[in-house]
Amino acid sequence: MFDLDLWTEIVSALKKNRLRSFMTAFGVFWGIFMLIIMSGAGKALENGVLDGVKAFATNSAFFWTERTSVPYAGFQRGRRWNYENTDIYYIREKVKEVEYLSPRLFGWQQNGDNTIRGERTGAFNVFGDYPDYFKIDRWTPIKGRLINEIDILQERKVCVIGERVLEVMFAKDEDPIGQYLKISGVYFQVVGVIHAETRINIGGGKKEETIIIPFSTMQKAYNYGNVVHFFSVTSKKGTKVSDLEVKLKKILKERHKVAPEDLQAIGSFNIEKEFVKFSALFLGIQVLTWIVGIGTLLAGVIGVSNIMLVIIKERTQEIGIQRAIGATPGTVIKHIVAESVFLTVMAGYIGLSLGVGVLEILNQILLKAEGEMFFRNPEVNLTMALSALAVLVVAGIIAGLIPAKRAVSIKPIDAIRDEG
Repeated sequence: MFDLDLWTEIVSALKKNRLRSFMTAFGVFWGIFMLIIMSGAGKALENGVLDGVKAFATNSAFFWTERTSVPYAGFQRGRRWNYENTDIYYIREKVKEVEYLSPRLFGWQQNGDNTIRGERTGAFNVFGDYPDYFKIDRWTPIKGRLINEIDILQERKVCVIGERVLEVMFAKDEDPIGQYLKISGVYFQVVGVIHAETRINIGGGKKEETIIIPFSTMQKAYNYGNVVHFFSVTSKKGTKVSDLEVKLKKILKERHKVAPEDLQAIGSFNIEKEFVKFSALFLGIQVLTWIVGIGTLLAGVIGVSNIMLVIIKERTQEIGIQRAIGATPGTVIKHIVAESVFLTVMAGYIGLSLGVGVLEILNQILLKAEGEMFFRNPEVNLTMALSALAVLVVAGIIAGLIPAKRAVSIKPIDAIRDEG
């Protein structure tokens, strides 16, 4: 029940020594402020990293070839080798755990510009892909469409381009759809402008500087024969991509006469493993944040408790008189604990509010910043805020109980006689 006299007395007691009250509250304020700032910063880092990869299929793995490190089946150590088209059909037919499979080709490495349109030139990443690749690495068509199965079957000379390619090769208000680009000596018609939903770029380079053409067209137009540079796969539901990774490596080694014990011949990248690492990292950051924040807050609470002991010492006679005229131990304890909780919660609430305010200002600054950001949307969720407030209330009660018990342990007659 709200007791106006009690709260008036508490405020009056705190006003008697403003500097001491301020310094006592500052420890709690700083503890909760740092807890909020560190938690928000940790969340911003998590948002910045995961926003760049969350649209990527987490059940995906990627495979490429390396020089062999073990002699096998008559072949010497250090042999160069490639995947082939027959691997595509074999994997699709024999490996039932595969959901999506997409081979990839990398464009010829050139010194200087590889793309021409009139007087405009540019150097871009060129890949040959299947439509399934867009189900693994998400791209959104801004204009036109993506590569489709008909493009593959008919070996169409079409391409989709990233946003930076559009900026460099076309005028500001020019429609690129239906226009032609000369890519490494071959003309391709632009059928789409695409935006990458992730920052992961399998093959290197900036994703907005990417040109994608049909896999089959690239093989034929640039005389790749039946070579495949790269495989992207996802596992079906219920199958760990790590298990699929092991199985595919075994099959590919057998098909290309690579020693089973050769750990170097096939390079691979497992997105599932990377996500587990990220999750563990950010969990560790959050745990560390709470440890540091709670530690700082605890130091502030200890300060409150010590100051309350000093206040009780100064008010020993006052408490003795209250006890002598009928105040019960419960009433005295309630008054002291309420004063401690008020001081702690008030300081903590200001720290909480200021911390949230600083994070919001930082968020507005980041929103106006240009370029890729690995630090975005610093925030503190409702659960975090409520937990912090709950910690403050409990801390305030604990900080007040010890001085309160000491106060009621003194006999009223002894308290009245105390001269401070």
